[in-house]
Amino acid sequence: MYLCKDPKIDDATQEPENCKDSIAWVECLPAPNITCRLSNGTEFKFSGEEVGFNKTVPCRNVSGYSYRVAVALSLFLGWLGADRFYLGYPALGLLKFCTVGFCGIGSLVDFMLISMQIVGPSDGSSYIVDYYGARLTRLSITNETYRRTQISP
Repeated sequence: MYLCKDPKIDDATQEPENCKDSIAWVECLPAPNITCRLSNGTEFKFSGEEVGFNKTVPCRNVSGYSYRVAVALSLFLGWLGADRFYLGYPALGLLKFCTVGFCGIGSLVDFMLISMQIVGPSDGSSYIVDYYGARLTRLSITNETYRRTQISP
């Protein structure tokens, strides 16, 4: 039995402070009177106050792109390409600017894609969402996840 501490959440990013490569570490305290045998043969008895080990928790790498700002730009200035410029896609932003958002159709499509978090920042990071908790997880089928049955001749 053990109890892991909650991660320290950064107020600006709403992610654990020590998030690196989509993993953050939290300290875990073994229950009182747990005895562990170390590799050299000695035994150590925990009182419930010592850190026994660290556990990983998933986190998202963020680099400063706000979900709220991206959706607002897409809704109000998407026809000028401001949403794509903000997310780091200057070529698409310029194309949307020159075509007035692809005559409005591209602006509507981009608004839906950004709202559903299908289109994200160009550096591959995640959006900063204003709360810590449940997030959208994108599910996809790739060659590694899709199993095809083979018919033998």
